[in-house]
Order: sequence, then C-alpha cells, then structure tokens
Amino acid sequence: MSEIEIRLVRFDAPVAQHLIQAALADLAARYGGSGDDTPVDAAEFEPPDGAFLVAYLAGEAVGCGGWRSHGADTAELKRMYTAPAARGRGVARAVLAAVERSAREQGRKRMLLECGDKQPEAIAMYGSAGYERIPNFGFYKDAEGCLSFGRTL
Repeated sequence: MSEIEIRLVRFDAPVAQHLIQAALADLAARYGGSGDDTPVDAAEFEPPDGAFLVAYLAGEAVGCGGWRSHGADTAELKRMYTAPAARGRGVARAVLAAVERSAREQGRKRMLLECGDKQPEAIAMYGSAGYERIPNFGFYKDAEGCLSFGRTL
C-alpha cells in the first residue's frame, strides 16, 4: 500500500476545487440536484478558523476534507471525499484524523458534521471513529434523510 500524504491547501486551490467538484457530483448522484447547496465561503477554511486538507497517494490527489469554525470551541467537518479508485485504502480515515488534529491544534474541542442517509460507508466510518448522532443542525437540519454527528476531540 502506498503511503498517504496529507497537505494543507487553500479551499479555492485548483486541486481542492477539482476534488470538491467530484464530491458534489457524487452527492448529486445520490441525492439529486447540485449535491449540496450549503453556503460555503473559501475564507472559512483559512487558519486559524478552519483548514482544508488534500490526501495524495503516489503523488495523485485522491481525497479531501476540511473544517470551519462552528462557534468558539467547535469545528464543522466539510467536504470529505475520497476518489472511487482510492476507496478502501485508508484515505478517508487519514483525512479525518488530520482534520481533527488540525481543529484540535486550533483550540477546537468538538467536531460536528452533517451527512445524508444515502452515504452508508461514511456513516459507518464516522461511527467507528467515535462519532455519535446529535440533533440535526445546519443547512439541511430539516431535510428528510439528514443525519448529524458529533464527537469530542
């Protein structure tokens, strides 16, 4: 197995935008529409109030994820994605761990996320990483199929 390299990048960097567009296409295939209409501003992912990370295998960008502030001591996980060809190789877990570490280093004590019920692989991963269901929040809090999770960092 190739070693996974995680790099901090700007949310609006071309490599990040390419992966984000792939993530949105994946969500659109599962849920319809644009995939996710949550308002997101690239500035929200600038340290120390957020971060965006890209995972590389053999020099190829294959996954991403980031966090943005959700209150003074809480971070919100956004735009987690692994390219289909890299799935099952630990990329998502490596990105999640790096995102959590980044948020913790900036003083965040809790991580929250929204997920949909048509993402069973993500739900399973979050559960195995210690995330528990919490009351829905965010843009899709009242949408059918919205599931929110959180965990202490």
